[in-house]
Order: sequence, then structure tokens, then C-alpha cells
Amino acid sequence: MAGESHVRVTEIFCSLQGESRSAGFPTVFIRLTGCPLRCGYCDTRYAFGGGREMLVEEVVGQAVAMGVQRVTVTGGEPLAQAGAPELLTRLCDAGFVEVSLETSGALDLAGVDGRVVKVMDLKTPGSGEAARNRYANIPLLSPLDQVKFVLCDRADYEWAKERMEEYDLPSRCEILFSPASGRLPPVQLADWIVEDRLPVRFQLQLHKLLWGEERGR
Repeated sequence: MAGESHVRVTEIFCSLQGESRSAGFPTVFIRLTGCPLRCGYCDTRYAFGGGREMLVEEVVGQAVAMGVQRVTVTGGEPLAQAGAPELLTRLCDAGFVEVSLETSGALDLAGVDGRVVKVMDLKTPGSGEAARNRYANIPLLSPLDQVKFVLCDRADYEWAKERMEEYDLPSRCEILFSPASGRLPPVQLADWIVEDRLPVRFQLQLHKLLWGEERGR
């Protein structure tokens, strides 16, 4: 199979989308292996290594066979793999209603197919990886894309508000605010958003409410 594009995959499974605008929809998740970041609240450390090499064609075939309309490529950090952009394009070509990418925001989005819905983190100081944010990605976002802030405390909240204003994010795309599990009580974040009338979508991780830390759910 020399010359054929491949990716290293940790897991492929069908579940309900737990985050973003599409929360609640049955979705195929393709979790690619590896990530150059080490966020303090990371809940997918098992995807840092291991996995197995698969042809892009094989991955797309497995996703289509699951029989749902939406697919998300996640990680790890998918864009750390050279084959990820081709995988995303091939998924778009396969006829899914929505193909989305969950990315840390630390790597260049320029090579991502314009049909892909990008859910891009901006890492807060509380994550320990704020220095890795690639702000040059922001002009590449469309109104269908989303910027996600995972917040650990009040300082992160204020930092996120400053970035929203600095980059005029509300006029560019949808903004997601999530509390870091075990570090910021969800009701506290909800109260801050309501008090400040912020134009953001509050979200919890639906899959964790339903299945806890169970893998593949």
C-alpha cells in the first residue's frame, strides 16, 4: 500500500455528540492518536500513544458503515498527523450531513477542507498551554465554526472575555464556554455568563453525564 495516505487511529465508535452545536445527535467519532499538548484537565490521555495505522480509505469505510449522518474527527490532536486533512476531505466527499474537526487550536487550519465544521479551542492559562494558541487561525474561521474555551476558574473566565473582545469573536463564529471537570462548578460558570449577558453557549459534556469516563461512549 505504499504511497496511500494513512492515519494512526486510537478508536472509531458511534455515540451521541456530547459537545458543540450538534450535541445530542448520533455521531461517528474517529479518534486519532497523538497530541503535542499536555493540558492539565485532559481526559483523553489514553490517545497520546498506541493506536494502529489505518488507510484513510479504510477509516472512511468504517465510518460510513455505522449508518449515521454526522462524523467528528477528534484526538488527541488530529492535525498533528499529516493524513488528517485528506481524511477530512474524504469524509466530506462520502456524503455525511456534517463533518466536524475538534482541534486544540495550536496547529495550522489552512489545509482543512472548507466544508468541515471546525471546533477550535483557545487554551486558557488554567490549561497550562495558553502559549500554544495559534491566533493566526482565527481569520480562517467561518460563521459555521465554533471557538471553545474550557475554563478552570474566574481568571480563565476573565481571560476568555478579553480574547472575545480582542478578536471580535462574537461577530465571527459561535463561542462555547465549558467548565473544566472537577475544577470549576458548572453552576458557577452559568451564573457568571448570565450575570454578564455574554453572547456564548454554555455547555456540559453530555457523554460524561450519561456514561461517565467510559471509553467509546
